[in-house]
Amino acid sequence: MPGDVVDNHDPNTEDNEQEVASQELKPRKLSWQKLRRYDSLDIESRSVSSHPVHGSKVVKWSVILQLAFQSIGIVYGDIGTSPLYVYASTFTNGIHHVDDILGVLSLILYTITLIPLIKYVFIVLRANDNGGTFALYSLICRYAKVGLLPSQQAEDHSVSNFQLEMPSKRLKMASRLKSKLENSRFAKFFLLMATMLGTSMVIGDGVLTPCISVLSAVGGIKIAAPAVTEESVVWISVAILICLFLVQRLGTDKVGYSFAPIICVWFTLIGGIGVYNFFKFDPSVIKALNPMYIIAYFRRNKKDAWISLGGIVLAITGTEALFADVGHFTVQSIQISMCAVTYPALILAYTGQAAFLRKHTDLVSDTFFKSTPDPLYWPMFVVAVMAAIIASQAMISGTFSIIQQSLALGCFPRVKIVHTSAKYEGQVYIPEINYLLMLACVGVTLGFRTTAKIGNAYGIAVVFVMTLTSSFLVLIMIMIWKSNILLIISYILIIGSVEFLYLSSVLYKFDQGGYLPLAFAALLMTIMYVWNDVYRRKYHYELDHKISAERVKEIAAETSLCRIPGLAMFYSELVQGIPPIFQHYVGNVPALHSVLVFVSIKTLPVSKVPAEERFLFRRVQPKELNVFRCVARYGYTDVRNEEEPFERILVEKLKEFIKDDYWLSQMLLINNSGENNTNGEVVVDGELSSDRLVINGDQNEDQVENARRFMDEKKREAMERELEMVDNAWRAGVVHLIGESEVVAGKEAGIFKRILIDYAYNFLKKNLRQSEKVFDIPHKRMLKVGMAYEL
Repeated sequence: MPGDVVDNHDPNTEDNEQEVASQELKPRKLSWQKLRRYDSLDIESRSVSSHPVHGSKVVKWSVILQLAFQSIGIVYGDIGTSPLYVYASTFTNGIHHVDDILGVLSLILYTITLIPLIKYVFIVLRANDNGGTFALYSLICRYAKVGLLPSQQAEDHSVSNFQLEMPSKRLKMASRLKSKLENSRFAKFFLLMATMLGTSMVIGDGVLTPCISVLSAVGGIKIAAPAVTEESVVWISVAILICLFLVQRLGTDKVGYSFAPIICVWFTLIGGIGVYNFFKFDPSVIKALNPMYIIAYFRRNKKDAWISLGGIVLAITGTEALFADVGHFTVQSIQISMCAVTYPALILAYTGQAAFLRKHTDLVSDTFFKSTPDPLYWPMFVVAVMAAIIASQAMISGTFSIIQQSLALGCFPRVKIVHTSAKYEGQVYIPEINYLLMLACVGVTLGFRTTAKIGNAYGIAVVFVMTLTSSFLVLIMIMIWKSNILLIISYILIIGSVEFLYLSSVLYKFDQGGYLPLAFAALLMTIMYVWNDVYRRKYHYELDHKISAERVKEIAAETSLCRIPGLAMFYSELVQGIPPIFQHYVGNVPALHSVLVFVSIKTLPVSKVPAEERFLFRRVQPKELNVFRCVARYGYTDVRNEEEPFERILVEKLKEFIKDDYWLSQMLLINNSGENNTNGEVVVDGELSSDRLVINGDQNEDQVENARRFMDEKKREAMERELEMVDNAWRAGVVHLIGESEVVAGKEAGIFKRILIDYAYNFLKKNLRQSEKVFDIPHKRMLKVGMAYEL
């Protein structure tokens, strides 16, 4: 089959690198089968030119260290401020036995070590695809055909970032699991829904983190000023939250450099105070390293110990930001900052608080500020408030990143993505989401008022996301990494059982505020499901009603069709073929621009697509029509904005395609002339655009040379005329034609389908940005073409 392309190239091996280097120094052999092309109206756009393989970009250590410093301010604010409220949330009914403190400390130490450090920093980040639940889903989609949208192309595997480094030894279990996923529609749907649930929970974290962090920090003022009421604390917190969201437009880069020094001071203070309390009050808390104290804690407290896990899990809140925010930074930078700064500071802080509580069991409700030495109280209060603000920033940044990914994969309504840093890739800001998060945070803060109820809600959101991440990771370990079965079982038994235990505990507090993140998730999943379902229905409709090659020839033959100067770009989501809206356009406006390019914006399940590999072109026959198809491929973290000269790059790549098309026809002619060629190969010295061709075989070289020279002149003239036509069309002006399809439920549709399409989807579409705003298409050169689809 023409679409079945097997790419066994492994750019990560040294042997292949040497082979590629040596091939550059000698003539290349191009297989005749590789030169063959098929009709893209029925298959996909195919590339002609051969691009060099680009490995992952090597990042300098100076940049890695800068990013590590920045990440301290962006990623760790949330987990770093957990010492503000963990012990208070765990011992809600007071401390009944002094050794319970050792049991809880032991739980905290091992939980922080297992989940944030081992699971996320050293395991999950290996599955890095720029972070988040959607990154894990896209990684699975790259290896197994589990996507619900039929827009996969064989050429996608030639994108350098698409390659997966896989062990050569294939396990039967991996193949069996891959086959089951690919052949089960239920499995595909379940994976997508689980991804949406995880995304919704991370967005829920983005709402709850600012509330609990700021309320906890501001509440500390009541220790020094008892006259301050709870009402005042709430309104001060609301004012701080509003200011926080208003500065998001500055971007992660500026915010990160502003916040990182503050969080460094915060970690220094909590670590230093922890050491002070450890030696002053009770150094014997080091015994908590013995996990037997955990067993003793559960024996003494039984059900109460299990319920208290909902408070202990708050020690790892914000861990998902390690993964969700990795798109803003690099894996190495996050590993360095976690191991060198965050982890040691947190261990010291919790150990010091435990030592303090061993001597002051009655002060557990205000552990953090009571354990702070008096001379440091006010500096600590100021830094705590600032750190709480920064903690909120961690999940807000993660929310922007993960919404960008879900939007690119057709699972979220269109919103404006603003790229905030020209220096660092992946740092984005989403205005609509920012203000919706602000309203939600203010509403939760005014509604719940205390950290206890918010903590119950927070725990459910955190553990749900962690559990889903582990589930996806097990699939990746089996299918892609081909991990040893013992390692997979160990991961499930150790990490999985710990997370399941925490999940069971936080769900117990469902009626005490735990329902909030599930309500958020239900609302967000409904929006995402509605958008994605109708998005897929539209795509299938266009695929079923695409214009055939015969119909294009009929349109070209119509005498009433006139050509006007200029270049038109006709945007469509359809990757295979020409969309039905084109026939609707020609039927109402019987005129075509001198050059017409059908542009399909497509997102690949990779984080980034190199600019030189972005465009795939194909000519639409008949040739005299000057109509082309183009698939513009982007990664889900690539940002399309006004700074990218999309029009100019597309025209340049179109001209390259025309040149390559000319040289391809030359080689086709020579191959047809060399019928006696025994090995069916053409040897080309250098690139496809080289002028010198050498023929292998016993064919009549004089005859081929004469044919080449004759065709060379004719073809060169034709090529130059075509290139001149493109240049003239470009100078005459570019018009952007946008296919705006209105969708309605079919006449025989059921009530559920009518509600889904006619009301829910159309409500979202009317109240959100249109495509020209998302792609920053200039209004003066834009023309919308409307058509109704009955789904």
